[in-house]
Amino acid sequence: MTRVRHRGRGVLAGSLAGALLALTGCGSASTGATPSAPVVTLTPPASPSSDAQTSSPGPADGTSPRAPRSPRVVDTVATGLTAAWGMDFLPDGDAVVTERDSERVLRISGPDRRVREVGTIALAAPSGEGGLLGVAVSPDFAQDSLLYFYATTDDDNRVVRATLTRAGLGPVEDVLTGIPRGEIHDGGRLEFGPDGYLYVSTGEAGEAGEPERASDTDDLGGKVLRITTSGEPAPGNPFGNAVYSYGHRNVQGLAFDDGGRLWASEFGQNTFDELNRIDVGADYGWPEVEGAGGTGRGYVDPQATWSTDVASPSGLAHVDGSLWMAALRGSRLWRIPVEGAGDPEGFFVGAYGRMRTVAVAPDGTLWVLTSNTDGRGEPRDDDDRILVVKP
Repeated sequence: MTRVRHRGRGVLAGSLAGALLALTGCGSASTGATPSAPVVTLTPPASPSSDAQTSSPGPADGTSPRAPRSPRVVDTVATGLTAAWGMDFLPDGDAVVTERDSERVLRISGPDRRVREVGTIALAAPSGEGGLLGVAVSPDFAQDSLLYFYATTDDDNRVVRATLTRAGLGPVEDVLTGIPRGEIHDGGRLEFGPDGYLYVSTGEAGEAGEPERASDTDDLGGKVLRITTSGEPAPGNPFGNAVYSYGHRNVQGLAFDDGGRLWASEFGQNTFDELNRIDVGADYGWPEVEGAGGTGRGYVDPQATWSTDVASPSGLAHVDGSLWMAALRGSRLWRIPVEGAGDPEGFFVGAYGRMRTVAVAPDGTLWVLTSNTDGRGEPRDDDDRILVVKP
């Protein structure tokens, strides 16, 4: 485990089965699952690519299926980070981490997990929720050595890229510019899909901004975008531009499941945070709808919703048939089964504070970034840190 000392400027194959539950209310601080809470049931549509399955088959001897084990924290990779935000893994198993406010890009290497700065994204202009946000490793990294970043500048949010060599980061190159920026709701997650295209989550640029941006398919705010590695609209995009889906408020988590379906975690306004399955060309309802209730009006309802006090969801990852969703205000890690029947469960409630990002490491564990030094948390000794969770 490595303590990081540095300068800084401060402060989630197969269809979804059964119903996912929208949990409301707060659990008490613990390292186990949340206590039972009132629920609202959503019945999501079957995946268009596979048959619906309402339950998992039991063992051949007819006994009941074994309950999933509880995840546990088994290690700490690094401590002393400041507002760490994005994380991805290189082909050699090293991790790349971004810090929102310091503009730093960190590499965590080797069995001793040595943390070192490999460069900065100097065009980032941290303010409010913006700064240096998501990072994604090129699927062709072995050939092109490229890292992709989402950064808030003085004028916009944008996707940029730079090579990573033994000497550090190379010159920064713009990939996609002109994404609306705000003091809040900047989106910021990057994820390469199985199709090789880059998926980008954006926000509608804040409460004081223009929520109607989300419903405008000519605007890049409040969207999930899909672009080529050079920043062009991906072939097959529904509106002839970078927009892949729209009607989003502030998506901060993207993950593909084993069946190649895209999922997104999204901040609600006052009542419901959302987990959405993203379909090409679909409208997810913001600003007309928060949570469920939009199906009859032409909008796509979320697969699950949560009260904002137990979620405020950011990062998302998929492993072993479940989505894992990091919660900021909720200060927990959510497990949401998408293969076989099961209810969402929250773990580590309050034990580590705000959780920003979750990523699947090469060994199948989850690396989880805490976010207590982002100006909204209560930093503890050694915050922020990267936890290793055995799912």
